[in-house]
Amino acid sequence: MARFRFSLQNILELKMKMETQAKQEFSAAAAALAAEEEKLDVLRLKKHNLEQEAEALLYGELNFRDIDDNQLARMQTDEAIMLQKEAIKRAEDVLEKARIKMAEAMMERKTYDKLREKAFDEFMAEEKRAESKMVDELTSYTHGQKIKENA
Repeated sequence: MARFRFSLQNILELKMKMETQAKQEFSAAAAALAAEEEKLDVLRLKKHNLEQEAEALLYGELNFRDIDDNQLARMQTDEAIMLQKEAIKRAEDVLEKARIKMAEAMMERKTYDKLREKAFDEFMAEEKRAESKMVDELTSYTHGQKIKENA
């Protein structure tokens, strides 16, 4: 029996590597987005704590310097939250681009997989035809030998 060799095997292997790379890029982008969201959570917690501190400052002994410092810290935290939301939006955009690239790479690899399967099916059909032809020739030869012996 002959050995199957897919003529586009090198391209298939390249597509598999590209798919793996795209999956790694997607994973890295997802991790980056998670890190940015974690930063936002930390900032929101900081803002919550500053608001609680502001409330305590207003109901305790009035110290205008501490109140001003707290108000400034809350404003800075609000701005940091706004900037972090923008960073999250950029990270989401990067993740979406990586997802699209990964989907395209998977689709290309699957296309070459299907071509390989089709080529293998054709190879197997050809092998069956060749085997059938050989069996027919062997049967004809054996039948011809029996006729010669009987004659």
